[in-house]
Amino acid sequence: MIQEIAVLHIRPGQTAEFETAFAGAQRIIASMKGYVRHELQHCLEDDHKYALLVWWDTLEDHTEGFRGSAEYQEWRSLLHHFYDPFPIVEHYARVLP
Repeated sequence: MIQEIAVLHIRPGQTAEFETAFAGAQRIIASMKGYVRHELQHCLEDDHKYALLVWWDTLEDHTEGFRGSAEYQEWRSLLHHFYDPFPIVEHYARVLP
């Protein structure tokens, strides 16, 4: 299992709209092959910053399966216009339990 981590910087004044859009969009990612679970966390120090954590069975489930799907295009249209700058997405594997 791998963990995807994306730090999301939301345009000022759009956090409420982003949270509403994400509430609807999360069904998309949750329906994908290899999806395990996700969390959206709000930064306490910066009101416009969130961390999206997604656990996948494999790296390819995210990078090829999800990102190569029609569902990703819907995800993109719902959420990507909120980001400034566009997030860097990284993948991690557990070292110690």
